[in-house]
Amino acid sequence: MPLTHDIGVRIPYPLLNEQRKLLVFFIPITIMREIDPNTTSRAKAFKLWMQSPMPMVTMTKTYDITRLRRLARRRGIKLNMLMCYAIAKAASKFREFYMLPVDGKLIEYDHLAINTIVMTTTGGINTCDIPFIDDIHAFEKEYLRLTEEASHAEEDITLDGSYMVIGTSALTKCELDSVTNLYAGWCNNPFAVWSKYRKGMFRTTLPLSFQFHHTQMDGPISTAFLNELQHVMNTLEY
Repeated sequence: MPLTHDIGVRIPYPLLNEQRKLLVFFIPITIMREIDPNTTSRAKAFKLWMQSPMPMVTMTKTYDITRLRRLARRRGIKLNMLMCYAIAKAASKFREFYMLPVDGKLIEYDHLAINTIVMTTTGGINTCDIPFIDDIHAFEKEYLRLTEEASHAEEDITLDGSYMVIGTSALTKCELDSVTNLYAGWCNNPFAVWSKYRKGMFRTTLPLSFQFHHTQMDGPISTAFLNELQHVMNTLEY
């Protein structure tokens, strides 16, 4: 029998503390659930990797982003927004992205979000969670609103606990072939990082590194996601 229990309430967007206090009383909606790994496809992986001192895996794939760059240039939209949307869109196809090992437990989430790094007006950086919305125009609206808020905020912009957040980082000042992120032991979220794209005669390419916790997914799922990401890039409509 699944070990399920509510851990809080779901609030769709960042709200003021006063608003959150009110919503706690009026919207008793599950935000995430602890689930029994034995009832999922991750049972064996949970036993093998949950207590591993280094459970993270990093894969690097070079992407053809010609279509995304053309969309960004012709429509005057942000390439980073398109990258974030494409990653979240591809991830939404796989159930494994809605599960994450947290504090020795397997947690299931209702929604996906993507995190981006934002430069602040004071010269620092904030991280900014953006909820994934399948409609790209609605996603873009939230991306622009939340990243603008993050650029002026004193703290990171974070969503509530109903979102499994995919981290990202765009290191666009340098061409890098691959990036391996630090495993801190407390953050098991998947993470995608890329650098400066490479312009060729007929196409634009971009190496992207993807890090994930082995409890969350294995090679077949992670590589299927990486392939799906290229498909989304090739077919994305705006």
